Amino acid sequence: MSTILEVEKPLLELEDKIRELREVDLTGQVDLSSEIRQLERKAKLLKASIYENLSGWDRVQIARHSGRPTTIDYLENIFTDFTELHGDRLLGDDPAIVAGLARIEGRACVVFGHQKGKETKENLIRNFGMPNPEGFRKACRLMRMAERFGLSIVSFIDTPGAYPGIVAEERGQFEAIASSIMLMSGIRSPIVTVVIGEGGSGGALGIAVGDRVLMLENSVYSVISPEGCATILWRDVSKAKQAANSLGLTSEKLKELNLVDQILPEPLGGAHRDPAETFDTVKKAITRNLNDLSRSTPNQLVEDRYQKYRTMGRFREVEGSELEP
Repeated sequence: MSTILEVEKPLLELEDKIRELREVDLTGQVDLSSEIRQLERKAKLLKASIYENLSGWDRVQIARHSGRPTTIDYLENIFTDFTELHGDRLLGDDPAIVAGLARIEGRACVVFGHQKGKETKENLIRNFGMPNPEGFRKACRLMRMAERFGLSIVSFIDTPGAYPGIVAEERGQFEAIASSIMLMSGIRSPIVTVVIGEGGSGGALGIAVGDRVLMLENSVYSVISPEGCATILWRDVSKAKQAANSLGLTSEKLKELNLVDQILPEPLGGAHRDPAETFDTVKKAITRNLNDLSRSTPNQLVEDRYQKYRTMGRFREVEGSELEP
């Protein structure tokens, strides 16, 4: 069953009413065309009003929508010649991260990303998109391959966070994430990262260090999930909505802080409303940024990437006299 967002309920009720009137109108017994047009105008205005005034919590719900395109959907629709590669060559394969070789507009690249399921059975197989250490190490193996053969790197971010289980910690979860971040910081290949859904904590950052970080309009990216934040601050998970609205996890806020480089527009209502349009937007953005990055030498890529992350969180101390009353 498709997810119904709280904020969408008035619109969905109106769309159902329009659908019912159309069915009656088709019988030819009653002319309802005028009423239908009036309700369609009302629905259009309501839709614009709803999606132009979304809260942080609303964005979280859209980012988690069960119909939202996943990494595999992007692989199938914007890349060609995708060949999936498995395993970290140390322990095993992690289905929470899908990775392989592909082409985008003829350009050979390494591509990987978090993979959630679209229904319960697949989510269990994919561990709800939460990687174990072998997932990060698989991505690292492919990144080294990209550097060796001069390939570009594309990563897709969509996870609530790295898997927090005891087994993952025993296998070195923190080391795997840290090593992946360190590798991405210095690898001599162009990297484009796209946040396509939920970017949660170190599980996201572990494969998100890029020369260009793009973010879909209704995706979210934060140091912790709203539920985790609410549990820590208020010891009450029911305050997740309040946490989401305070975390600054929306694309607009992150762009304002220069934590992401570009916001990619979505169809009105979210990527799940028109996946084809979303695929086209993402494909053009990735291609454009890879073309731009290809003009830099490997040494320049590494230096620019270092400076990019070095300046994040910069602040300036001021004297009291400089502050406005």
